Amino acid sequence: MIYGIGTDLIEVERIRRAYEKESFRKKIYTEQEQQLIAEHAQKAAGNFAVKESVAKAFGTGFGKISPIDIEVLRESSGRPYVVLHGPAEKLARAEGILHVHVSISNLKEYAMAYVVMEA
Repeated sequence: MIYGIGTDLIEVERIRRAYEKESFRKKIYTEQEQQLIAEHAQKAAGNFAVKESVAKAFGTGFGKISPIDIEVLRESSGRPYVVLHGPAEKLARAEGILHVHVSISNLKEYAMAYVVMEA
């Protein structure tokens, strides 16, 4: 059963500027995500859009969970997947979330993510 759907569209340049600030990086991205982004800067905006989409799919926004609780990683094929930590993981367990499906589109000016949660 579909638990929630979330989507987000973000300006790449906005995230690029914010990512230059260490405080933003540490508040939003895990160390593993930062390593991934260092190799492919465009992924910063896509990952942020996923984090927003997950929060929307939960129906909480960033009120009960933090962006850092939502980790966006890539399989060896490049396919994105989400790992939940802390309050986001607890909420997913409590709600019976089984899968978080992710799609990311990175364009020159915008990044868009779409998330479907199954319970």
